[in-house]
Amino acid sequence: MKKTLQKLLAELSARLPDVPFEVCFWDGQTESFGKHHPSFILTFKTKTAAKRIFSRGSMGFGEEYVNGNIEVQGDFQQLVRIGIDPRFQDMKLPPRTRASVLWQHILSLNTLKRSPGNISRHYDLGNDFYECYLDRSMTYSCAYFRDGTDTLEEAQEQKYEHICRKLQLKEGETLLDIGCGWGGMLLYAARCYGVKGVGCTLSWKQAEYAEERVKQEGLKEAVTILRQDYRNVKGQFDKLVSIGMFEHVGKGFIPKFMKRTRSLLKPGGIGLIHTVGKERDTAGDPFTMRYVFPGAYIPVLDHVIRAMGEEELVPVDIENLRLHYASTLDEWGKRFEANSGRIEEMFDARFVRMWRLFLNGSAAAFRWGNIRLYQILFTNGLNNSLPMTREHLYRAQGDSEDILRKTGALSLPRNF
Repeated sequence: MKKTLQKLLAELSARLPDVPFEVCFWDGQTESFGKHHPSFILTFKTKTAAKRIFSRGSMGFGEEYVNGNIEVQGDFQQLVRIGIDPRFQDMKLPPRTRASVLWQHILSLNTLKRSPGNISRHYDLGNDFYECYLDRSMTYSCAYFRDGTDTLEEAQEQKYEHICRKLQLKEGETLLDIGCGWGGMLLYAARCYGVKGVGCTLSWKQAEYAEERVKQEGLKEAVTILRQDYRNVKGQFDKLVSIGMFEHVGKGFIPKFMKRTRSLLKPGGIGLIHTVGKERDTAGDPFTMRYVFPGAYIPVLDHVIRAMGEEELVPVDIENLRLHYASTLDEWGKRFEANSGRIEEMFDARFVRMWRLFLNGSAAAFRWGNIRLYQILFTNGLNNSLPMTREHLYRAQGDSEDILRKTGALSLPRNF
């Protein structure tokens, strides 16, 4: 077993010679890979932990790490960078393991009946938990960093402004937010652009929090929060947005999502989907899908575009914010570690390790893997009144800083 593991590690190290590391085996032997000071130290406390990597792949590694049978010191993301190498990802797993992963996927499909449970398992862990690592607006999606000096709070506000400009929001328009989370987008749009917004979420804790924020900011006449599946929302809206929710739709339900989107968006109306995605259809990480995001599916870009086309939704602009999400996860990770003791008191040490693996693994996947963050702007049918260029997204405008200062959260020394 040890010789097989050493051979695999040597092959992975040869592929990434700029990532030196050290491995401590269960019998006390230590081996170094690479020529420089190790960026991380990987310790296998038991022989069984190593065996489970070969029998269950990334699922086995995740479970053994969470159970404390594997330890990681140093740069966790560099370890994941090695782990997402095709030599590791393409290991042939036993039929029983593959069947188990498939069965878990079937049990988590996002039907109307199962979706509330899938969402609750992740988003109803408690607002106190998410406050430990999100920014003060409780925005749980990729931020928009203009430069390395931006705080997470600034970057999240800039993301909302970026989306508002893409949607060309105007005072008095109606905006539907599918999967509105804790309400950040709707509050920003209502406060800064004067729209009337409706948001839907299946998370009761998110809905309660969002409703309280709406009340505190005096926006009850402008913003409505629905505890409702998007498939049951009624009405038509000038603009539509979905930020970080599309990953929960599921592959088989993407056509239905597009059909529902078309019925909810007025003819010629503008919509935007902000979603994790990828360019080709590859297997998702079974550990994340089982323990962190049940029912989740990372959509393939061309599948999304084809589904749009079937409903005569017209893609207008596609932007890849991959590195912005890596930076967002870095910031979440720092805040998570600063509050890890508090989080362990809320849950337990296994939970902390699971979430540490999730946050670092996700950041590494955006930096070095095949995961992207797409903002897909589209219209319901043709709309010939759209700007001819992207200039409106980036040019300095006299009211840009005023808009941000209305939030009470920023004091930026720059224009957008």
